[in-house]
Amino acid sequence: MELQFLGTGAGMPSKMRNTSAVILNLSAEGEGYWLFDCGEATQHQLLHTPLKPRKIAKIFITHLHGDHIFGLPGLLGSRSFLGGNERLEIYGPSGLKEWLETTLRITTTHLNYELLIQEVGEGIIVEDDKFKVIAKNLQHGIPCLGYRIEQKPLPGKLLIDKVNEAGVPKGPLLKELKDGSDVTLPDGRLIFSKDVTGEPQEGFTVTILGDTSYCNAAVELALDADLLVHEATFDMDTDNLAKEYGHSTIGDAARTASEAGAKKLIANHISARFMPSDVAKLKEQGEAIFPTLHIAEDFSRFVWIDGQVKNLNAEKPS
Repeated sequence: MELQFLGTGAGMPSKMRNTSAVILNLSAEGEGYWLFDCGEATQHQLLHTPLKPRKIAKIFITHLHGDHIFGLPGLLGSRSFLGGNERLEIYGPSGLKEWLETTLRITTTHLNYELLIQEVGEGIIVEDDKFKVIAKNLQHGIPCLGYRIEQKPLPGKLLIDKVNEAGVPKGPLLKELKDGSDVTLPDGRLIFSKDVTGEPQEGFTVTILGDTSYCNAAVELALDADLLVHEATFDMDTDNLAKEYGHSTIGDAARTASEAGAKKLIANHISARFMPSDVAKLKEQGEAIFPTLHIAEDFSRFVWIDGQVKNLNAEKPS
């Protein structure tokens, strides 16, 4: 799993930060890309990365403020031009379907693929044999969702000594055993997967929140998460503005991560009032409450490897 930020600003684009968009790259898990929010010029940001729009399989919209959705119609059209022909699923709050279908119809935007738009509320909104996505209502000026993405337990590792002892030949039978299926060998013996594999491995949990004030729902979504992405529009000196506009300070984000027992916090949706020279102060304020903290920049990349989240510190394109 890899997380790549395409836009980390708040409200409107700035020279340093574009509007909200982050890709959860699940290619290694066979799920393609999941995009969370799609602010204006998201497709332009993609041009500066190796990511391909046609590989976006799901889009999750947190709420209908423009800095989170104005890039969506253009991206959907470009996905067709760039060879995307597989179904695309979009999830978001009430009103998303009407706005998007009206925009595509009036602009006569033709799509070469099936578009499934689902307006969702609280609860499990996606579930298959690999993942579960849970949504909850956050606390903002308009209806806004946060999402918790849970990877289900992975099959245990093959125990090579036991495989060899059982006389399983190299080839597809090994993969079947690793994937949890029992197999019959050419000599007729039945080999049980549980006898030649270790204990199932825990999957990862990523929580990606929309705009929100501090609230219990955010803590619940982030409970024991490996990675929490939380907005931090304001610093702790402008707490009054955060409350007025239904946003969070860096302190609110850190408090949520701490109370939830999250392993790592990535703060994004940073106000344009904060210059690059202010980031150190933001980080210092947050780390006083929750030490395992990163401030996201556009094109920041984080990867989950062997149960650990690592910051890849990708360079910004020129």
